[in-house]
Amino acid sequence: MELRHLRYFVALAECLNFTRAAERVHVTQSTLSHQIKQLEDEVGRTLFERIGKRVVMTEPGEVFLEYASKALREVDLGLGALKQDAAALAGEVRVGATHTFNLEFIPECVAMFLARHPTARAIVAELSADDIGAKLNEGALDLGIAYRPSAPSDLWFEPLYNEEMVLAVSKNHPLASRKRLRMVELHKQRLVLLPQVFATRALLDECFRGCGAEPIVVAEMNTIAPMLGLAARTDVGAIVASSAMPAFSELRIIPLESPTPIRTPGIVWRREVKQTVLMRSFSSIVRKLAIGRSLRSAGPRRA
Repeated sequence: MELRHLRYFVALAECLNFTRAAERVHVTQSTLSHQIKQLEDEVGRTLFERIGKRVVMTEPGEVFLEYASKALREVDLGLGALKQDAAALAGEVRVGATHTFNLEFIPECVAMFLARHPTARAIVAELSADDIGAKLNEGALDLGIAYRPSAPSDLWFEPLYNEEMVLAVSKNHPLASRKRLRMVELHKQRLVLLPQVFATRALLDECFRGCGAEPIVVAEMNTIAPMLGLAARTDVGAIVASSAMPAFSELRIIPLESPTPIRTPGIVWRREVKQTVLMRSFSSIVRKLAIGRSLRSAGPRRA
């Protein structure tokens, strides 16, 4: 059964005249008659009867009409939504993102979003994960891009991929030649980390406790760029998400293991909030780019 069969059936049901129904759907009368016969053969019931020059619906036809009409209405609504031009999607989407994602990921998402919807606006705020959650609950944001919350939340979290954290050191660092590094080997090593209010720091502290390592945290910084800047200029190492590393960084990247710190980025939504077309469009772009990131992270690691 094809969509045209339903359109021809509904047209004939409304007109009860093959000539007028054929004109309405822009086909010949013989084509309409043939298509209706195909439909009747497929459903295994007679939907129309000819009584002299009149066309009447059968009881099965009356039953089928209700469902066929409902199906066509839904299809037409869907087609109408797809055919809206970019101008019809004027509006804005408000996004909160943590610093790591604002470095490269969010700008790429916004670029694709604006190319898709030239008359729309994207409003991006760089916030901590806690602030993103608070502003979502206040209705000040439409969606957030952050790591999985460490504590239970009333917000809905849609995971995108898993990402390993790595050690970044300068090319002159004593560990720069290492291919991999166990977390316990960071015992008494000089590190710059995020402050303890960050969920990422809590994850790292738990990993250190688990393996019995006590690094020397000589600095705390609340954004990634200055952490990497410090690592590039000194013998201080920085532990960051692998995606936060600049593409052509002179820093050495060393994967960590036993245990491997893993963060899960995702989209954060308010529950029971109807998503607009622009929100759905932006989130679809996020998912598409996240797939690319997950594939890259699954490939050979840089050392």
